[in-house]
Amino acid sequence: MQQRVSILDGNTFLVCDGRGDVEPSFDFPTGLFSFDTRFLSTWLLTLDGERLHALSVDDAHSYQTRFFLVPGEPTHYLDAKVSMIRTRSIGGNFTEELTVLNHSGREMHFDLRLEMGSDFADLFEIKHQRPKKGRTSAVAGDNALRLTYRREAFHREATITSSTDAHVDQAGMTWSITVAPHSEWNTRLTVTPIIHGARGEDVRAITALGAVRGPSVIRAEQEELVSRAPQLGCDCEPLAGAYRQSLHDLAALRYESITLGVRLLAAGLPWFMTLFGRDSMLTSLQVLPFLPELVPPTILMLAGLQGHRLDDFRDEEPGKILHELRYGETAGFEEQPHSPYYGAADSTPLFVILLDEYERWTGDATLVKQLETPVRAALHWIDTYGDLLGTGYVWYRSRNPETGLENQCWKDSWDAISYADGRLPGFPRATCEIQGYAYDAKRRGARMARLFWNDPEYADRLEREAAALKERFNRDFWIPEKEYFAVALDPDGRHVDSLTSNIGHLLWSGIVDEPRAARIAEHLLGPRLYSGWGVRTLATGEGRYNPIGYHVGTVWPFDNAFIAWGLSRYGFREEAGRICEAMLDASRFFGGRLPEAFAGYERTLTDYPVQYPTACSPQAWSAGTPLLLLRVILGLEPQGEHLIIDPLVPEGMGRVELLDIPGRWGRVDALGRSRTPREHGPRH
Repeated sequence: MQQRVSILDGNTFLVCDGRGDVEPSFDFPTGLFSFDTRFLSTWLLTLDGERLHALSVDDAHSYQTRFFLVPGEPTHYLDAKVSMIRTRSIGGNFTEELTVLNHSGREMHFDLRLEMGSDFADLFEIKHQRPKKGRTSAVAGDNALRLTYRREAFHREATITSSTDAHVDQAGMTWSITVAPHSEWNTRLTVTPIIHGARGEDVRAITALGAVRGPSVIRAEQEELVSRAPQLGCDCEPLAGAYRQSLHDLAALRYESITLGVRLLAAGLPWFMTLFGRDSMLTSLQVLPFLPELVPPTILMLAGLQGHRLDDFRDEEPGKILHELRYGETAGFEEQPHSPYYGAADSTPLFVILLDEYERWTGDATLVKQLETPVRAALHWIDTYGDLLGTGYVWYRSRNPETGLENQCWKDSWDAISYADGRLPGFPRATCEIQGYAYDAKRRGARMARLFWNDPEYADRLEREAAALKERFNRDFWIPEKEYFAVALDPDGRHVDSLTSNIGHLLWSGIVDEPRAARIAEHLLGPRLYSGWGVRTLATGEGRYNPIGYHVGTVWPFDNAFIAWGLSRYGFREEAGRICEAMLDASRFFGGRLPEAFAGYERTLTDYPVQYPTACSPQAWSAGTPLLLLRVILGLEPQGEHLIIDPLVPEGMGRVELLDIPGRWGRVDALGRSRTPREHGPRH
């Protein structure tokens, strides 16, 4: 698999190959991006006309990379007289310092060339291989190259400057240099992406994260955020490493919204460097016990952009919470509906769940009172626009069949919801986990109405509706002959009967009747769903099972974290611990950074988790996974003004100590220690 190296600062990022080069790509987002536009599509270095090859790459920091290079093929390295270092960083703009080192005892002359170019592609144009409709131009100046793109009022620009004299043409820069014996030569290049607003101003420059920030500033920002999180002490190095990596990745994924000027978490590099309703809220639930201050900006942003009209193109409905917000050309010209797009049936109940969970941890009643109207609107959506067939369930069917999403649950690829024989059901569809979210949202809405909105009648009504939904769901979704819940109901109310990881989310929501929970736990940890590295999205033996299919057999870390939370909620602590152990074992093979997904191959087939070829990394809800696993292991649960701590640390993990856990109780410490196998008694 081709090596790719990335650096990022918020939603400005650069993806290149293993030697630091960027070549035009129309199938994967390589290049320099900011707010969904590619500002560099070519960045290719040669020395005397020859490509360079990497001896080593230092990518320890998310915002800075250093490449150590030599010219020629690897067989020529033995007697290299010259080498190069490319030191680059990203922080509002992109900078690269080129250093040529002469290792010989004589003066040497070189022609150093850097090819430069931009197609100003929108991310969706790369994803769907669509041609540009505007006009690009390149203007060479004194040690500077200006690349521009215009399409009506849409105007993007990249300026590239060199700190030393260069010959500049429309395709790049050339330096004719002389380097003394055992000496070096260097130049510094600066690339500034510019997003022109309606009045021609640079929109990025007026946001804090659009300003130029050097590595030391970014490092200080990240370290300050990490220092606010609870301190972890443990005997399990995979857990310690994953925790450190997660906090740094979450810090790196913060970006400043153009629209509201608040810092939000981007969902994942490279495809999802923007606000996603579902991803952002599930990530917020994961980070809540560790960095609760990251959560309110997401809640307020989603409330501020809540649907208020019927708009078929955007799948917008009154009360609905958005799915995705984009800033690029295709959204601006309504070739994609993402400005914002509301094609998710689960984001609306998750909004209610997140706000209530946030108050339970922080005691921030002010925010709950402030958002009473949006929460009521969200709960109303569940019973009206969400219930397309009037059956008391939340269904989905896109209002926009041309560019809208077919599946509007978390498994949103086209083939993710299928019958056991592989057939696809018609629309509308009612997936099981969304009914669980709706149930939980009603219960939590009732709590907020009773405690903060002074509306006990509304609270009583929501509780009655939740109880009726739970009873109805356990009757209609249960498949008696298979002893698990259908992944969905089809338009005729029949079971979509494949066995999936979705049933783990049902445990998290609490909608499962107690007598059935044990059978669900058995399925989740059984050989068809559990790979040994985690729970697969789709069980082996199902018609569409594919261990490297996006939602039809891969293992998703975030999915497993919420399944572990659900198992723990129903008392299956050891089963939850097995999932925690598997995820942490897997993290070792990814340098502590869990990817978006990895293959669902049986663990006995391989000594390591197999990479999924296009997985996002870092990804926000994967970065949040070790945090939620820690919550599960330590049994952390807010109760009134206190934090319940009930640890059950998996065997062999040793001591797990989390200090200064923030919340309405101030800051408290949690300590757990795994028992020996003898303490557990015989295992069967």
